[in-house]
Amino acid sequence: MLTTLPTLDALLETHASRLGRDATGYRHHAYRVANFYWHLLPGNAEMLEKLSIAAAFHDLGIWTAHTFDYLPPSRALASEHLRAIGRVAWQQDVDAMIDHHHRIRHMPADTHASVEMFRRADWIDVSNGVLRFGLDRKVVREVRRMFPDAGFHRRLLQLTLQRLARHPLSPLPMMRW
Repeated sequence: MLTTLPTLDALLETHASRLGRDATGYRHHAYRVANFYWHLLPGNAEMLEKLSIAAAFHDLGIWTAHTFDYLPPSRALASEHLRAIGRVAWQQDVDAMIDHHHRIRHMPADTHASVEMFRRADWIDVSNGVLRFGLDRKVVREVRRMFPDAGFHRRLLQLTLQRLARHPLSPLPMMRW
């Protein structure tokens, strides 16, 4: 199990004040997504770094841009970070992982597997393990035990209801077909 990801932890620490009381819940969500991904598609050290960056930024725009239409600001944060660390070559992979993580349908067959696995990992967590994409139920339980919800799903529900009240015709702008 992935319990310590220095890049993920450092990025989340950088944004802890923006996350505020949601910092622990978001951290645990990011770690659950990273673990589900790694169980679905283990890889090398470079992929683990890309995964850490994508996991850190994938929903962060909710808090940094104060919007539920958060994919563009989340992608921009990741892009800025990749430029700052001299990893512009990773931009396409990390950007696709973030941009498509709320896609409802499977990614096309010619899409890099990392994008589809990140999408699946996020859906596993958001669905509380109802969707597992072949991942063993025991693995989901172990990851959720190691990284408890800490109010994350309740916060998502609050944000969804707030968005619905303000934008009834566009309650979930981050969703993709």
